[in-house]
Amino acid sequence: MKVVGKEKVMKVGMMEQIKREIAVMKMVKHPHIVELDEVMASKSKIYFAMELVRGGELFNRIAKGRLREDAARMYFQQLISAIDFCHSRGVYHRDLKPENLLLDEDGNLKVTDFGLSAFSEHLRHDGLLHTTCGTPAYVAPEVIGKKGYDGAKADLWSCGVILFVLLAGYLPFQDDNLMAMYRKIYRGDFKCPPWFSSDARRLVTKLLDPNPSNRITIAKVMESSWFKKSVPKTVRTKQELEFEAFDKEDAAEGGGANGEKLKKQSETLNAFHIISLSEGFDLSPLFEEKKREEKEEMRFATTRPASSVISRLEEVAKAGKFSIKKSESKVKLQGQETGRKGKLGIAAEIFAVTPSFLVVEVKKDNGDTLEYNQFCSKELRPALKDILWTSPADNSTAA
Repeated sequence: MKVVGKEKVMKVGMMEQIKREIAVMKMVKHPHIVELDEVMASKSKIYFAMELVRGGELFNRIAKGRLREDAARMYFQQLISAIDFCHSRGVYHRDLKPENLLLDEDGNLKVTDFGLSAFSEHLRHDGLLHTTCGTPAYVAPEVIGKKGYDGAKADLWSCGVILFVLLAGYLPFQDDNLMAMYRKIYRGDFKCPPWFSSDARRLVTKLLDPNPSNRITIAKVMESSWFKKSVPKTVRTKQELEFEAFDKEDAAEGGGANGEKLKKQSETLNAFHIISLSEGFDLSPLFEEKKREEKEEMRFATTRPASSVISRLEEVAKAGKFSIKKSESKVKLQGQETGRKGKLGIAAEIFAVTPSFLVVEVKKDNGDTLEYNQFCSKELRPALKDILWTSPADNSTAA
């Protein structure tokens, strides 16, 4: 629980910062970001109920001495995964440091404290952020310079300082005099200790480049040899396990071992089902704000038989590197490559309005919503275009 006094917040003018922190934490749901469960308020207090993270701060681990390179790499991989996810949503943390990185009971990293974060909407006409914030030892030189900065590049500098601290056990830029420390940061004046491997030294140097236009990007960090070495084993999600069990379900319902045949036909929709499919009856916006481009499902009608819909989905799966499992009324696609939030999983279910008129519902089963929406707009919709039913007025029914 995080408890904030309303009067104190109002007195120091931090109400906008609190609102921003709530908005950001609702937006960034990721395995390596502390989740906000509930926000409550009384007359005098604001209460944040957050995911319980039992392992303490990463800072406490570093305080005992530098980490082994493989341990540092694991934490850094998880940090970059979380920050890449934030940046894909137009959110910049701006106060990354070991004290804001927590560990759960399994030793996995969780980013917290989005109080100083910024949205891409905060950019000025020059496309840059202009608020100086963060902790001095971890702040990028362009933030100190007060000439405007790119939030993504500034976060990457902080990630570079964190990586250095994990591997070295001390800060790259240190001085008792704050202005002297700022001068070192501005010049990128640091030295890697001799125990750094050549790959680690190369990556740290690229992250701590004082010129933001030359600084390495997240995409390049992920491609670097040091980062890719000993990629952690991914824990299979519930959805991935369900995907693997799909054939067994089919066999149990009367199909073959490979799920090729099912006695169960497409479910027939009655009037109440059809009404419930209407967006006008969707009450979720009352409880959760969601941008239109972040929809997790789409529906379309077709006069083609279910077999045509399934064969078209098979073509899409083959072209997009997806594994596919099917029955006569359901199709599941499982991405073979890991995205920002694991492998993309997509489920399609076919409903019969009449024997010759079907409604198909496609929804995200697992993975990142933005990646799902990009897949739908670039690959799925174009592939389904010619089997969609259109009204005589030539209006598509696709949601």
